[in-house]
Parts: sequence; structure tokens; C-alpha cells
Amino acid sequence: MRQHSGIGVLDKAMSVLYAVADEPCSLGMLCTKTGLPRATAHRLAVGLEIHRLLTRDADGSWRPGPALSELAASANDTLVDAAGSILPRLREITGESVQLYRREGTVRVCVAAMEPPTGLRDTVLVGARLPMTAGSGAKVLLAWSDTATQRSVLAEAAFSERVLLEVRRRGWAQSVGEREQGVASVAAPVRDAGGNVVAAVSVSGPIDRMGRRPGARWAADLLAAADALHKRL
Repeated sequence: MRQHSGIGVLDKAMSVLYAVADEPCSLGMLCTKTGLPRATAHRLAVGLEIHRLLTRDADGSWRPGPALSELAASANDTLVDAAGSILPRLREITGESVQLYRREGTVRVCVAAMEPPTGLRDTVLVGARLPMTAGSGAKVLLAWSDTATQRSVLAEAAFSERVLLEVRRRGWAQSVGEREQGVASVAAPVRDAGGNVVAAVSVSGPIDRMGRRPGARWAADLLAAADALHKRL
């Protein structure tokens, strides 16, 4: 669940930024995704565009702007810093897309990602907010989350509580065609210095390449990457 600051215009502006994180949005889509009146959504989007926090495609749709990357580059995030050293090697080993997710309430947020240089890929943009109801990364983050969050998500999830028990037992998760048709993935938990699960590192790609038992192929490499991240934290 997204936090609210109590500053109305700021919260509305943030809702516009989050709306375009997953996909470019026309004005109509912005209104649908944020619930804002058309005039308000347009005014905020134009203001964010002036500050380069949003930019427009050739068809007029808004997407994240360059200022977001510039601000992110100056942020000090030890997890993301560690990912910069670990994810390139994981991508090299697997030849697939790799991601790092954090949980925020009942959604997961991609905080780092790298794509293979060629071929079909499962592109997840940094900043993308994905549901916790499907996918290997979601299973990992939910398996070690609090009971209330688990109950809330499991009511609509593509997997059961028994699956989460299995994830905790073996230490990793896999999915085939859950989040997106034709895509498979494997994920492992990343722990901080205190042993708490703070993220999920994931590799994903077409089922044709990953196979229908992707864990058998890549789980060991995911666990090694997760351990390397843990040591850097």
C-alpha cells in the first residue's frame, strides 16, 4: 500500500509518477489509474514534465523522465549498490533478464534490473510496481513476510500457502507463465546482516529457453547471487 504524506498536491503528483512506472500513459489512462479529474491529472503531468520527471512519447503519452534517473544516481542505497556488482555476473551466467525486487506493502518494486544484449527478453523497468499475486519474486517476498500480508495476498494469488511453505523449505521459488504468459522465472531471498529477507533476486525469460522447471537449471546460481548480495550488505 502506498504511503500518504498528508500533503495533497504532493501525493497526487506521486500517484501520477507511479502510474507511468509500468507503462506509458495517455491523459485518459492517467485519470483511470490515479482517479484524478482530467484537469488535475493534466496540470500535474505537465508540471512534472517541465521538471523533467516525466517525458512524452511521439504519441503524446507520458513516461518516466530523465530527472528520475539523475536523482536515483545520487541516492545512496546499499542494496542497489551491491546489485550493481552482482547482477551483471548473474546475467552473464544465465543469458537472461535479471531483477532485484523489494516489497512495499502488498506490491513488489523492481529496484535494479539488467537485460541480455540480444534475443527475446522479459523487460521489467526499474521502478515498476508488480502485484504479489504471481511470479517467483512475489513468492519469495511473500514467503518471508508477516502473516497479515500473506493472508491479504493469498486470497487472490495464483499460488497457495502450501507453495509458500515449500519456498521456505527449499530456499527459492519458480514460476511458469504466472505473471505473464510465456515467461518463466526463478527467485531467491536476499537477507540483510541480521538475517531478515529484504529483497528477492530473480532471473526471468521465455519458457522456450528457461524450460518448465527453471529452478532445476538456475536455482543454484540464484542462491549464489543472493548470498553474494547478503555478504555485501
